[in-house]
Amino acid sequence: MVDAALIKQCADAGLKPAIVKKFIERAGSPDPLTVTVRSGNRVVLVPKPNTVEEAMDLIRQNVGRNVTRVGITQYPAGLGILEAGQLKTDMVDPCENIRMGTALFAKVYRIVVKWYGSPVSEAFDDAIIAWQTGYFEGKAVFTASDPGAVKPVKLKPGDDVGSEKMAATSAEPPVGEFPDANKAGIRIDLSGVGAGKP
Repeated sequence: MVDAALIKQCADAGLKPAIVKKFIERAGSPDPLTVTVRSGNRVVLVPKPNTVEEAMDLIRQNVGRNVTRVGITQYPAGLGILEAGQLKTDMVDPCENIRMGTALFAKVYRIVVKWYGSPVSEAFDDAIIAWQTGYFEGKAVFTASDPGAVKPVKLKPGDDVGSEKMAATSAEPPVGEFPDANKAGIRIDLSGVGAGKP
């Protein structure tokens, strides 16, 4: 388990310490020298590094060929790196790894929250999955542009939950203010399905 003082000192200010703790528990590792290597859907068994040098050698051997995750936050090692010589040892430093990892996760979380329209628990779960896979709704989240701060919105009776207003903003989900689903208009036109076939 990662020390709360380390989280407070090093984590991105855009995330609450409780979210950082939950993020590391679900997607990270307690060992700052952890290197996870994946090839497609398979985990590649690699020797556990005992020193920073061993971890960096392992990262250099795999970055660019396999998905390589590093440290406490399981930060994607090859992100923004064109060649293995550009890799720096700070990615296995606990504080620096938390700083880089939580800053990137905060962006991923904002992308997912923007899609949901509010910071619901499903948004956090999907942000964890997006962090682990690198994709959300078919788009690469690590290289996607940051949507920035998501503004709160209050729904009024009759607001369309799927509207652009909702997609671009965020709030705690209001209780009992969603439109009646039985009065919703057609969302998908299926009138052409099967047309012209006997």
